Amino acid sequence: MSETMNYNINLDVKYGHHEIVDVPAIVAANKPWFNQTLTEVNNSVVRLGILEGDFHWHKHDNDDEFFFVLEGQLLIDLEDKTIELNPNQGTTISKGVMHRPRAPQKVVVLMVETNDIVPTGD
Repeated sequence: MSETMNYNINLDVKYGHHEIVDVPAIVAANKPWFNQTLTEVNNSVVRLGILEGDFHWHKHDNDDEFFFVLEGQLLIDLEDKTIELNPNQGTTISKGVMHRPRAPQKVVVLMVETNDIVPTGD
């Protein structure tokens, strides 16, 4: 059984332009590991992630990935260090870099990435 089968990743765009995105309502209605594409902006998407525990090590060969923490703490392991993100902090992971997001406790994260990215890695 694939490790990614436990992830609830929704690639459909839930909100069109000019629609209100109510993040607290989405968070209240879902449990970790939930990932929903919220909207599309040009050739990129904004996703909401509710995470708890470890994601798997992966990379994106052709795409950078931006993480921004709304609630909780997100740790992003790289091969040589760990980036610690707290509320209202973000970072960009460069394409081709092996990384593993993990959350010791529930965290709510916005992610910005191209609409072609495979969230589980290449």
